[in-house]
Amino acid sequence: MSMIWGCVTDFFTYETTKSVVVKSWSVGIINRVVQLLIIIYFVCWVFLHEKAYQVKDSGIESSVMTKVKGFGYHNNRVMDVADYVAPTQGAAVFCIITKLIVTEKQFEGFCPESEMKYNCDTDEDCDKHLGSFLGNGIITGACVNSSKGGRCEMEGWCPAENDKVKMQPMMEVENFTIFIKNSIRFPMFNVTRGNFPSSLNTTYIKNCTYDPEHNRHCPFFKVGDVLRYTGQEFSTIAQTGGEIGINIEWKCNLDESEERCEPHYSFTRLDAVFQKNGISEGYNFRFAKYYKMENGTDFRTLHKAFAIRFDILVTGLARKFNTVPTLINLVAAFTSVGLGTVLCDIILLNFLKGADQYKAKKFEKVSESQIQILLSREGCSQLSIKPEEKISDDSGAVSLYLDQQL
Repeated sequence: MSMIWGCVTDFFTYETTKSVVVKSWSVGIINRVVQLLIIIYFVCWVFLHEKAYQVKDSGIESSVMTKVKGFGYHNNRVMDVADYVAPTQGAAVFCIITKLIVTEKQFEGFCPESEMKYNCDTDEDCDKHLGSFLGNGIITGACVNSSKGGRCEMEGWCPAENDKVKMQPMMEVENFTIFIKNSIRFPMFNVTRGNFPSSLNTTYIKNCTYDPEHNRHCPFFKVGDVLRYTGQEFSTIAQTGGEIGINIEWKCNLDESEERCEPHYSFTRLDAVFQKNGISEGYNFRFAKYYKMENGTDFRTLHKAFAIRFDILVTGLARKFNTVPTLINLVAAFTSVGLGTVLCDIILLNFLKGADQYKAKKFEKVSESQIQILLSREGCSQLSIKPEEKISDDSGAVSLYLDQQL
């Protein structure tokens, strides 16, 4: 019962702060150094670097339109935009074809496979390929004669594609230009911007090419320059294809003029991690063009395209002054300054020779009966002070001299 009553009385207690002034050089220096470091952190990092007094909007709304211009020769044919760009809608993701392997006049039927791994002498040699999806069609299991000896028969579009044909890429692609039109909006601030500054004119745009130092606002990008910015050689990527990222970054401080809200371009090889991987190197895809003969029979021309794929990636962050985050961070700064006191208390209570004396001065238990006795004494309007204690200049603060005990 006494234990329960003790818990009840301990619960219904009140704690208040008691000021103890410690006259110690070492503890005082630690306290001020910690407070100074906290103030420097909030001023230099939180407010100046992170700009915590501003509200942020990273939910950017973006629209990208692209156009490619240029003419080239491939396999004795003149290639224009309709031939080498896919898809043709001018989207944020598009491909420029550098090399084509064409298999003409394919009809549906049965024919031998084209790859050497399908060599055979008997039908049993083809049984291991049944159900394989790595060929040009469905393996029937029969071994048939072809111009290259025995080959497994497949059902599909014939003749089977031979993608091992040596083909020179279209070297003119290096001089093609990419036009990028990008508009963005920060919905929180209702700010809309485009990648054409108001200072640009039609004459300048028609004759400029992007350069990070001299023409950083020009919306025309030369393919060869983009590849060089990513550290790639055109002659290499034109053979196997690849994926290139064009990053448009909008970092806007809306406390300044909106005209200073401008795009910053950067370039990267997105498939760099696969460059040394022989399993899936480069970038290629297939497409077919279908035709119909007079008798109604369908046939097609199959294209295997090696291409440079461009991904236009748009990111953005806008900032503007706001009272709420400013007040929150100011309160956090003032509160954090008190961490110096916490650290000094830990030192005083645990690591100094005068720790017991400090504890005795800092923590004092006063019961209600003691208060009544003290108040009943004549001439006493506050708690009595022991004779050996020295009163500091601070109102109600008890001073301790601990330098001699350090």
